[in-house]
Amino acid sequence: MKDQITEMGSAALTRRSLLQGVGCVLAAAALPGSRAVAAEAEGPATAPAADSSLINKLSAYMSEAGDRELPAEAAEKTKHHILDTLAAMVSGAELAPAIVAIKYARAHPGEKAATIVGSDLLCGTAEAALVNGMLAHSDETDDSHPPSHIHPGCGIVPAALAAGEQFGNSGPRFLRAVALGYDIGTRFTMALGAFPFQLQYHHSTHSIGNNFGAGAAAGCAARLNAQQMRWMIDYSAQQAGGSAGWMRDLEHVSKALVFGGRPARNGVTSALMIELGATGVDDILSGADNFFISKTPKADPSRLLEKLGERYEVTRTAIKKWTVGSPIQAPLDAIAIIRKRHPFEAQDVQKVVVRVATGEAKTVNDREIPDISMQHMVAVMLLDQTVSFKAAHDKPRMKDPELLRQRAKVQLVADPELDRFSPQRQAIVEVTLTDGTLLTERVAAVRGTAENPMTRDEVVAKCRDLMAPFLGAEKCDRLIATIFDLENVQDIRSMRPLLQRS
Repeated sequence: MKDQITEMGSAALTRRSLLQGVGCVLAAAALPGSRAVAAEAEGPATAPAADSSLINKLSAYMSEAGDRELPAEAAEKTKHHILDTLAAMVSGAELAPAIVAIKYARAHPGEKAATIVGSDLLCGTAEAALVNGMLAHSDETDDSHPPSHIHPGCGIVPAALAAGEQFGNSGPRFLRAVALGYDIGTRFTMALGAFPFQLQYHHSTHSIGNNFGAGAAAGCAARLNAQQMRWMIDYSAQQAGGSAGWMRDLEHVSKALVFGGRPARNGVTSALMIELGATGVDDILSGADNFFISKTPKADPSRLLEKLGERYEVTRTAIKKWTVGSPIQAPLDAIAIIRKRHPFEAQDVQKVVVRVATGEAKTVNDREIPDISMQHMVAVMLLDQTVSFKAAHDKPRMKDPELLRQRAKVQLVADPELDRFSPQRQAIVEVTLTDGTLLTERVAAVRGTAENPMTRDEVVAKCRDLMAPFLGAEKCDRLIATIFDLENVQDIRSMRPLLQRS
């Protein structure tokens, strides 16, 4: 360290000369052919570095993803999740997080390069990623990946869409960029320890995972090479933060920013800078002050390469049948199953006991937001015999006297016995009727999870229900057909009219 300080002193670098040098590099980056000029000036930046095999293999895989054909199952599932995330954006456009995000887009439109879904706006690429990310997690409609404890779609799909529009991606490259984002983002939080990591260290796995996932997707859209992908990993590591305190957000706005908006913007911004010649740390995953050391001593970096190229994480990502928080999915499934077997009305119910894992109970216990309040959603299910998107977002109804009467019947139990099944979100529901009949159902595999997947028709039905009221039935059907025919889309910018409404 002393030698380094002496060396720096002998170079006589003043603040002014340093800033002048940086200014020259940035100015050069704006000129045609600037990447080659900047690379030649920097020297070591483009030279192959002697790094760990981990960063070598990961960056190579990421750089080749755009030209690598997906297996049929992975391609089909990726289409499901693209459609599901777009539906979340469209249906979320009038909710609180989206309202402020769209105001932001109108106030700061920037270059008209990318689509704001569900609106009539075009704006800058990074701005579009930010806004669409917030739209995608305006509520609890979007997908989730239980093994990594993140909601991948809300950060990854907006990043791939905005960067794809910027670089004129074809449908196949867009599809592969999204699949890559799911593979990379989920593996980073699994390497950290997923939900136990969040519980112990109070970091937001959702923000961390989506920063890496969105960065990978945007980097694929920008056609970054292996060296540039190393820098993308560095940039993602530097931006991967967030506190689990998002659970205290009563309006879902901060949560939408943490889960979707900020990671999508970060990934796109990083890709745009690196594509213009920006450089970074060659191996942020090993050595002094590496990413894993900065987060937890319990990390297992080898999980980044676990079955990479064999197991596509999009196939292990859940699509929600119910537009509510993930821990509420299994209890609603259970009530639907019980009711089908033994029909009953709300007035026939004396008591409902819902047992879920301890961490899940904490997330959804008596929350002030309807779609993440277990007691409220179970009460809605008792009264309506289903839970619609409208009912899940009807906050005034939380004060309805009849609903409050049903809610008083619901008891939520944090059951440590169910903790051992994590990341599966199992639930046991016991319905006691007024005549003393006890009806019980245990759901081990929620509908929409990898263990109990929804069919294409079910996914389409969900998405049509979410989008048609906003886009119109004809446009909605054309968008659905286009997503399932992405292999034949020459430029994803052609989808723009289908994603917007006047």
